[in-house]
Amino acid sequence: MAANDAFTAGVRPGGLTNSTEIRLLLCYLVKNAGPITRTEIENALMEEALVNYFEIGSCLDDIARQGLVVLQKKGTVERYAITDKGCKVAQELAYDLPRSVRERAVAAVLRAQTWARKEAEYSARITEKPDGHCSIRCTIKALDQELFCLDIGTPDRLSADLVKKQFIL
Repeated sequence: MAANDAFTAGVRPGGLTNSTEIRLLLCYLVKNAGPITRTEIENALMEEALVNYFEIGSCLDDIARQGLVVLQKKGTVERYAITDKGCKVAQELAYDLPRSVRERAVAAVLRAQTWARKEAEYSARITEKPDGHCSIRCTIKALDQELFCLDIGTPDRLSADLVKKQFIL
């Protein structure tokens, strides 16, 4: 295995493998879709295979240390927010990144944020039965109270997973 393989593992052709480019993309994302959680960033960039997982964490730590982003805590949730310095970097340098990478990354982050928001309101719990059938309990919550609940039966786990995903979406 070449030394560079670990750095590019999981990155599709056209993705970013240079730390400087990754830091620029992260600033761009936080500026355009922030405040944003680390999980939302990781899920989005991994879904699109734009950046290696370990580089995301390393570069997020770097841009926080450089004062380009700050970590804001609200309750138990920590979100990255852009600083004035980071905003300037994103405005001046992010356009050095390929447009397709910027657009795919922002679209993926917005999908991840939407999913996280919906998952907080809509939940679906799957229960497998001994005969292989499944039951899905779909719930809509608001202000820590159940507003709506529906139980659905499916013939198998695959169908149950599809129902759960579609309900949350």
